[in-house]
Amino acid sequence: MAAARRLKRAAVSQPGFLGLKSNVEPSELVSSRRKRVNKNKKKNWSKHSDINDVEDFLEDIRHQERTTGGLLSEKPDDTLFFLDVGQTEKAEDKEPELTKGEKGKRRVQRPLRIDLILQHDSKVPPPKNVTAYQQPNAKKLRRIAQKAEQLAAKGVLPRRQKRLLNRRPAEKTVKKAEANNNPDRQFYSMWGDKEEEVADPADPWYLQQTGKRLVPRPEKLNQKPSVLPAVEVIAPGGSYNPEFLSHQALLQEAHNVEVQKQRQEDKLQRQLAVRKEDRATEETILQEQVEGLVEEEEEEDGTAAPNEDEADSAVAAIAVAEKKTERQRKKEKAEKIKVQQRQASKRQTEQQQQLFQLRSIKSSIKQQELKTKSRRIQRKARQEAQKAQPRRLGKLKFQAQDLEVQLSDELAASLRQLKPEGSILKDRFKSLQKRNLIEPRERAKFKRRLKVKYVEKRAFRQIT
Repeated sequence: MAAARRLKRAAVSQPGFLGLKSNVEPSELVSSRRKRVNKNKKKNWSKHSDINDVEDFLEDIRHQERTTGGLLSEKPDDTLFFLDVGQTEKAEDKEPELTKGEKGKRRVQRPLRIDLILQHDSKVPPPKNVTAYQQPNAKKLRRIAQKAEQLAAKGVLPRRQKRLLNRRPAEKTVKKAEANNNPDRQFYSMWGDKEEEVADPADPWYLQQTGKRLVPRPEKLNQKPSVLPAVEVIAPGGSYNPEFLSHQALLQEAHNVEVQKQRQEDKLQRQLAVRKEDRATEETILQEQVEGLVEEEEEEDGTAAPNEDEADSAVAAIAVAEKKTERQRKKEKAEKIKVQQRQASKRQTEQQQQLFQLRSIKSSIKQQELKTKSRRIQRKARQEAQKAQPRRLGKLKFQAQDLEVQLSDELAASLRQLKPEGSILKDRFKSLQKRNLIEPRERAKFKRRLKVKYVEKRAFRQIT
């Protein structure tokens, strides 16, 4: 048996051998060996079973359904073939001539060839996009819709619809056309549309749609930090050709400022000066020299006195530590009760006496109210006066600018001979400080780290 099998393999391996199946090569017959597979198990069915012919058959059917709309074997011959008899030139076969209206109707009824090609003729429906039909929370929404239908059938309205019905209708106010010469009318863009108006930021609908709630502007920001004007008008005496009295008043004001500065300097000098009592004299010098010699005798005399004081304090402590008797406690308690009763009776008599003092009490209350009212008025006046004064905004105090004044002999005869004084930049800077817009400042001091080194150049050295 084995010899016959070897002979068969040798015959198959010959180059001129022809098998029964044309699609099978001889090399496959030689190498292929029958495998013994147990097909009782399900996992071996698809692994060791040849189903290619079945898959090809099913693929052919699907291809026919996609392209021709069904199986070719089931279609009639008229749909697959037609009889070509050529064109007949006889007059009998010619169609009757149609009018323009009939030609238009027929042209509309007959579809174009390109439309027929693009027409869907497959019986297989197009694939359905599942994601396009999916809806988040579909089950929940379906349940809510069913419940709403049940309530509507009973005549019950949902809560949202009730709130909409109970809401007051908006009052539509017709805006009247304003006159062109009205100075209080609102501004609008000349090149933009008049219908495009800026919405009121406090409108609740605007806040609801934009999701922004504007922060209300504090009332304090609308108040000016100072009541002083931005540009103060100088006194009449500061003119280039002032009157005599106004010029003298301005000179007096500048003189008072200088006197006040001189007083402050004198006060500082007095505080820093050495007092006459603190200066050294002959007596103080002698006392410093003798100090430490006379105190020894006084200390010997004063040693006995502290011992007597210590003995007296010890006796007093012993006396305090003695225990009180019951009789003494009762006596102290009775005295304490008498004192309390005496104080209570005194308070009662005072209250009774106050009934006869109602007139004087009313007058005192009225005087007190007048005092508080006057104090309130003074406080308000002080606060109003402080509004015109510069506040302390930083670590430095505000220093007022020096008055720009000319003496009587410095006055110019004409505006052409007038000399400019002061600085506009400095004046504006001081005005900002005075109106509490910026804090008082001083020029930063430049500290040189390294010393300046002077070098004498060679050319200069040759000359000298």
